[in-house]
Amino acid sequence: MTSAVLNVTFDCSDSAAVAGFWAAVTGWALHEEHSEPGHAEYSVGPPPGGEIRLYFVTVPEPKNAKNRVHLDVVPRGIRQSQEIERLTGLGATVSESQPPEAGWVVMADPEGNEFCLEPD
Repeated sequence: MTSAVLNVTFDCSDSAAVAGFWAAVTGWALHEEHSEPGHAEYSVGPPPGGEIRLYFVTVPEPKNAKNRVHLDVVPRGIRQSQEIERLTGLGATVSESQPPEAGWVVMADPEGNEFCLEPD
C-alpha cells in the first residue's frame, strides 16, 4: 500500500491573499474551504482528478525562517524573464541570495515563502 499527497499546505497570516497569489501564478481555481474570524482556509488546485493542490491556512504565528520545503515552478509559453516580471507584478520578490551560476531564480511570494522559478 502507498499514500498519495493531497495538499502542499502553507501557513499564512493572510491565507486569502497568498491563495489568490498562487491561483494567479498557476491559473488554477481558488476555493474557500473554511472561514471564521481569525481562521480561514483556501485551496488552489487543478481541475478535479488533477494533481496535488495547494492549501492555505491562516495561523497567528509569523513566518520567521527559511522554508524547509519549497515549490519549483516552470514558465509555460513565455520566457523566464517575462515570468519574473509577471510574478513581481503579482507581489512576488526576487531573492538577494540567488546563486550566481544557477539557471533558476529564487523568489518569494507576498508573505515571504520561497520558491524557485526554473528556466524556460
